[in-house]
Amino acid sequence: MNKSELIEELANRSDIKLKVSETIVNVIIDSMKQALLDEERIELRGFGSFHVEYYKGYTGRNPKSGESIEVGKKRLPFFKVGKDLKERINKK
Repeated sequence: MNKSELIEELANRSDIKLKVSETIVNVIIDSMKQALLDEERIELRGFGSFHVEYYKGYTGRNPKSGESIEVGKKRLPFFKVGKDLKERINKK
């Protein structure tokens, strides 16, 4: 499912206009993005949680040339699936 399919599904299930549905989905996604940028954890019970992981810089190797390169520190978003969703997926 992509974003436009999610917008259509919300509009169909809740019997609201497509434009209103689009606004709702955009507000939710924008709020989640901002929460991660603010280093907050997002938890959706029964679905999962999102958080930001930190990595220190390290010396890597270019696989093509074998040359050493410095990789800077970085932050990456991570998703951890919730117990309920994991159980429902594994029942199939």
